[in-house]
This record gives sequence, C-alpha cells and structure tokens, in this order.
Amino acid sequence: MERSRSLDGATQEVLKRESFEGKFDVKDFVGSFSEKLIAQSKHDSGPFDPKPFIQSFESAVGRLIALRNDAQTKTEQMEKGVRVAEREYSKKMAELNRGFEAVGTSFSGMESRMSEVGRTAIRIGEQLESVHLERQRAQAAYDLIDYYNQFSKDDTTRIDTLRKDGKEGRRKVALLLRRLSTVAKEVDLPNAEKTRENIDKYCEKFEKDMLYLFDRCYRKGDPKMMHHCAQTLLDFNGGASCVQVYVNQHDFFINRVRRNTQSNDKVLWDALPDPNVTPPKTESALHELLQEIRTTVDQEAQIVQAVFPNPPFVMQVFLQRVFAQSIQQIMEQLLNSAAGISELAFLRVLQLAHSQTSLLVDDLKGYEVQAILPRSPIGGPDFTRTFAAPHVPGASTATAISTMLETAMEELFVPYTEASRYLEKEQKSLGELYSRSLSVFTRYHERVNRAKSSMFDRVMNQVNAATTGSSGTSAMAAAALMRFGVSTDRGQDKPGEEPLRDEDGVLSVDLAETMLKWHAEAIGRCVELSSATDVPKHAFALFKTLADFISNAYMEIAMETAVARLETADHSKTEPGLQALSLLHSVDLITHLWQQYVNVALIPLASSSVTIRREMVIFNNQTVSKVEGAANGLSQHLTDALVAWMTAQLAKQKKTDFKPRNDDESFSRIKTEPCAAICDMLDRVGAEAKQNLSGKNLEVFLTEIGVAFHRLFPVNATGGLMLAKDLKYYEDSIDAFGVPALKERFEFIRQLGQIFLVRPEVLKSFIQENYLGRIEPTLLRPYFAQRSDWGQFEKGFDGGDGEGTNGDGTKDRTGRDRLGMGRLSVLMKDLEGFRLGDSMSGMSIPSVNMPTLPTGIGLTGGFASGLSFSTRAFGRSSSEAPNAVT
Repeated sequence: MERSRSLDGATQEVLKRESFEGKFDVKDFVGSFSEKLIAQSKHDSGPFDPKPFIQSFESAVGRLIALRNDAQTKTEQMEKGVRVAEREYSKKMAELNRGFEAVGTSFSGMESRMSEVGRTAIRIGEQLESVHLERQRAQAAYDLIDYYNQFSKDDTTRIDTLRKDGKEGRRKVALLLRRLSTVAKEVDLPNAEKTRENIDKYCEKFEKDMLYLFDRCYRKGDPKMMHHCAQTLLDFNGGASCVQVYVNQHDFFINRVRRNTQSNDKVLWDALPDPNVTPPKTESALHELLQEIRTTVDQEAQIVQAVFPNPPFVMQVFLQRVFAQSIQQIMEQLLNSAAGISELAFLRVLQLAHSQTSLLVDDLKGYEVQAILPRSPIGGPDFTRTFAAPHVPGASTATAISTMLETAMEELFVPYTEASRYLEKEQKSLGELYSRSLSVFTRYHERVNRAKSSMFDRVMNQVNAATTGSSGTSAMAAAALMRFGVSTDRGQDKPGEEPLRDEDGVLSVDLAETMLKWHAEAIGRCVELSSATDVPKHAFALFKTLADFISNAYMEIAMETAVARLETADHSKTEPGLQALSLLHSVDLITHLWQQYVNVALIPLASSSVTIRREMVIFNNQTVSKVEGAANGLSQHLTDALVAWMTAQLAKQKKTDFKPRNDDESFSRIKTEPCAAICDMLDRVGAEAKQNLSGKNLEVFLTEIGVAFHRLFPVNATGGLMLAKDLKYYEDSIDAFGVPALKERFEFIRQLGQIFLVRPEVLKSFIQENYLGRIEPTLLRPYFAQRSDWGQFEKGFDGGDGEGTNGDGTKDRTGRDRLGMGRLSVLMKDLEGFRLGDSMSGMSIPSVNMPTLPTGIGLTGGFASGLSFSTRAFGRSSSEAPNAVT
C-alpha cells in the first residue's frame, strides 16, 4: 500500500493493462516514470538523491507483477474456452459433412434416373422420326403416283395450281417433275410411253418458263428472284441451263462482239520488227480488254455469290468463256498481224500476250469462292436418295478457280508452243537476224575468195552434195547460212548493192555483242514460254544456233580468209601485212565475251537436266577448240610468212657487206640494208603483237618469231664492225619483244660477233668471259680464222699449231674444215645441241646454257598448243584462262 501510495496518478495511469495493448515501446514506458523525478532532481539543490527513483521503480515493478499474474489467469481461462469451442466446431462440421454426402448421393441417383429418361426419349424420338420419314415417304409416294396418274390422263390442273403457289410452290414442282421423270423411265405400263411424253413436255415448258423468269429478273436487276430461279433449276436438273443463259446474255460478251478490237498502235508495230529496240511490254487493245475483264470479274464475283447456289461452277464457266472467246480472239488478231511483219514481231507479240495474260491470271486467282449448296426442304433425305439426284455442276468435282485459270491459259497458248513450233520460230527468227546482219560481211569474204578455189567453192560443193555431212568450218558456216535462208550464190553483184569496202570484212566486237543481246532476248522468251522440262532442251538448241553464226559463219570465216591471203601472197617479194594480229585480237575479245555469256546465261538453264548440261558443256568446249585451232593456224601462217620474208631479205645480203673498204663512206654506214628492213619489220611486229595479244599468247608468238629468226641470218666473212652493228640492232629489236629466252640467245650471238673487234692480245681473255666462256675454244677457231690478222697470232693463241689432236694422237682438222662455212646458223645449230654429257670427236662438251623453247613451237610445230583465246565452259582451270583485253 505504501508503494502504491508513492506512485502519483499519472504513473498509475501508465501501469494500467490498456497501456500494454497494441504497440508498446519500452523507452517511452520507462521515461514516463522518470520524467517527473528527473525534473524534480534538477530543481532540488545538493547532491543527487537516488531514493525517489528506487522507490518509484520498486512500486512500478510490484504493480507490473500483479498485472502479469492477472493476465496469466485470464489467458488460462480463455484457453479453456477455446478448447471447448473447438470441440463443438468439430462436431458441427462432422454433422454438415454427413448432410452433404447424403445430398450428393441423392443427386447422383437423380442424374442416373434423368439419363435413363433421356435415353428413353431419344429412342422415342428416333422412332417418331422414322415414323415421320416413313409417313413422309408414303405421302410423297402417294403424291407422286397421283401426279403420275394425272399426267397419264393428260391432266395438269393440280400441278399447275401448285406451280402458281409462289416460290415454295415452284420449288415443289421442280422436285416433283424431277422425280416424275425418274419414275416415268422405270414404269412399264400400257400408257407409260404417252405419260412419259406428257411429263417431258411439261418439264421442258417448266424449264423454259423458269429461264424466262430468270432472264427477266436479270434484266430488272432483281438478285433475290434470280437466286430463287437458280435454286429451283438446281433442284430440277442441276441448273446448267440457267448458268448458260446468264453467261450467254452477259453484256461483256455481247459488247465485245460488236466492238472493233483492231489495234492502231503504230509506234508499237513499228518497234516490233526492230531487234535493236526494247520489246514492248503492252499493247493498247489487249491492255484495254484485260482491264475490262478485271473490272467485270470483280463485279460478277459478288453477283454470282449472291445469285447462284453453286458460285464456283458459274465463275469457272464465265472465265472459260472469257479466255476462249474474248482473249483468244484478240490474241489471234494480234499474232496474225505480227506474223505478216516478221518472225521476231510474232514472237514478241506472243511473249507480250503471255506476260499480260499471266498477270491477269494472278489477279483473277483472288476471286476464289466456296460452294454453297443448301439442301432443299422439300422431301426427306431418304426419299431423295430413292430417286436419282440431279447432276450439280461443280458440286462434287468442283475444280479450284486457280487450277482452272492455269488450264485455260495453257490451252490458250498450246497452239503456238506445242511440239517444236515455238522453237522452230525462235531459231528461224535468230537466223534471219544474224543472216541479215552478216550479209555484207559474208558477201565481202565471198567476193575476196571468188577468184580462186576457196572455202566457198568447197562449201557450195558440200552443201549441194548434202550427203556426207562434212564437219569443216566452211561447210558448217554455209550450212548455217543456207538453213536460215541466206543465199551463198557466188553470182555477180546484184543491182542496187553498195560497193564493198575493206571495213565490211573486219570482225566487230560491237556486232558480236549485239548478236548476243538478240540471243539473250530469245532465251528470255524461251524461259517464259516453254515448260520447265523443255527449257534445257530449247536453250541448248538456241545455243547451237548462236554457235553456228558467231563461230562458224563469223570468226572462222574471217580467219580462213586471212589464212587464204597469207597462203596466196608471195612473201619473198611482198612484205606480209600484220592485219592478222588485229583479227586475232578481235577473235580473242569476241570469244571471251561469248564464253562469259554462255557460262552466266546458258549453262545454268540446263541445271535441271544433267544429260543436256553435259552435252552443252562438251559442245561448247568443242566449238571453242575449233576457234582456237583456227586462230593457231592463222598465227602459224603469219609466222611462216614473216620468216619467209626475213629469209628473202637475208638472202639479199651482199658478200661485201662484211668486207668493207677502209674508207669513211663504208664505215659511216650504220647497218646493212637487210638489217634495216628486218629490224623495221621486227619493230612493227613487236608493237602490233603487244597491242593485240597479251599474256602467254604474246610470249609464245614473239618467241616463235625470235627463234625462227635466230636460225636465219648468215655471215659471209670478216667485217667485224658491220657485223657487230647488225647484230646489235637485231638484239635491240628482239629485246623489244620482252621475252627473256630470246634475249639470252641474241646476247650470245652479239658476243660471238665481238670476236672480230677485239685486239689479238685480249682475245683469249675475252672468250673466257660470259657466254663464250662456256664453249671450248677449239669450237670457236673457225670464227677466229675469219679474222684478217689470224695468221699472225694463230700459233701462239693456244700454244699449238692451231690444230687439235684426237684421242689417238692424230691431228684434228675439224676447225680447218669449217673455215669455208658461210652460214652462222649451221654452227649455231651445233651449239644449240651442246648439253652436259654430250660428246663430239671423243671429247666432253661443256653445257651451253641456251634457253629452251616451249613445247610445240618451231617452224613446223605451229601454235597448236600455244594460243588460247577464251575460257571454256567448266573445261579449263583459272590458270589457263587468257588475259582478256577489256
């Protein structure tokens, strides 16, 4: 009590039970006790007195212990109450579960009883439906027999009355008439024939009336009645007659018949036969028709969908009529007009029509409609199956409109593309174009070769014989020209022909490019107009046509004419022309361009056929080999002509050229006349060759010229200065070729010529240097003997008497025997054969490091394996490709 009294009112208020409910903070709780004591302690003077704090906290602790005991007592009481409530709750839940189980059992039983009742009702419904159908069938059979009897008595009153009963009555009449027609065909009674005739007449009359009603509603624009008529006729006989009336009476077909569709596009018709003008993409009359078709089909698709119960069939009939009548009519007009102009005009119009029609087909494929065939409410299904149902066009075998359009378009172009008709026209068109472009070229070469028995004589003999199938270039060219209508008459000039010029027989890269452009246009048409399986075969056939002209009738003819000119010219008197090099350059460019076109545009088209692709590659490589063979032949003939002319020039070498008088006039001559002519020719040959040839071709050609010339020129005697000058000029001319092997050969000859200029005391050291040091001095003695001072130092030159000895001790007079030889080429030929390990007269000959020539090159070997002008189709590695001039 004392402690309680020591607590003031505020402290006692804090120690109530409500203060510990909710959120409780210990610091705030303790502060509420000590706040007033702290303030009082601060107010009192003197030292701090803890007793008031101790008393206050002791009183608070006692109060808190009492509150805890009270709370513990109440907690125990509440726990007892909760346990009691839980037991009561468990009892109630158990009672509720038993009640729910009873209800579920009751519902399950009720559901089972309801299912049983439902099954019973279904069985009853099925029985009722069966009874109804039997009754319906019996009623329909009764009505059918009744109507049949009336028709047998020629009485149509009842059916006329039903027919006048609006839409429903007409549909019932349609079903009755269809069934009566079926029954009349099966009944075998005395009056059955007459009854059948009466039924057929009435059916015919009914169909005419319904078609008349449909036509009248069509003209009035009443789609509902049109739909009723179409549905009624569909129930009657399939509705085909209704569809035909709709299509035949359509304004599109009537107006197109009355309208003149003749094209008046003058610009188009002027451009069609010109191969250098881009093919037209459209034609005014055809474009107008196709646009009208698009508009009409867009409108009719909605009408057909709303009117007819079988819209896919109606759309197919309408579109088939469009293709078979309208498009085919204008296409025939355009193609007939184009055929009167040229084959190219015909093919271009055919492609134009095909591309435009393809676009139309793609647009029309979007009007795909679904079949909607509502079952007639008149008569049950069982009874309907008893009688023959009408054939509904497009119902069971309805073809998709897209498939029908593809078929219609194919049938439209079959007359022009079937079998080999199209390919023959393409080949004929290309032949006409190529023949016309090469007519002046061919006439020029024909005229140039007219005076002698030339290739054209052989060609005409082979063409006229037409039995041996010659494979020569001229024969193939003539066969190509005659196959495509080019006259190869060797007759005289025709009146009105322009005089021929030299430019007319020159190969033109621009013309070859134009020929390839024409061929590419034909290939484009071939891909578009031919089926996918025929594209490889047609592409190969057109490739052969191209090869016939660009190879046989163009490049090879030009090269044969050039060869003929070289063969007939007298090169011992006439300086050979170098036009053959520019011709080879043109052949190189044209062949390279041609092969690039083949590899990029033609070979890929045969990828779907392994056999045709292989044949195409083989044919291409064979054709290129022929061109290369002709080019090699021309190169060899040119080389032979140059060598023959240089031989003739060297034969003019005077005996005194290298024995000049010791006067100023003789010494002032720079070089001999043969040397000047040959050097001038070599300079021009080198310049022309570098301008027209490249890569390995250039090296092989110049090597052939240099090696052949290396074996020609003579030396008659002494005259070292003039000889050295000539040799120096020869060497300079050959150096301009830029072939290292030739440089070594002529450097050796120049050093050999220097032995006539070196002083006697240094001659021995001179011949031990450079190329001469590789040769036995004994072999050089014939040249030393040509020196005028040779007798003065001969004995002391090699420490002997100038004569060697053989292995048996006898004197070797080989050097003396050679003193009379007047041609350097003979000795040079001996020197070229010296190799390590060879022997002559029993002695070992050191190797002379002379450059070796490429295989196949020589005066008789030609360029058979030397020149190459193009990359063959998949038949040559990249390392063998020529350096094409671009």
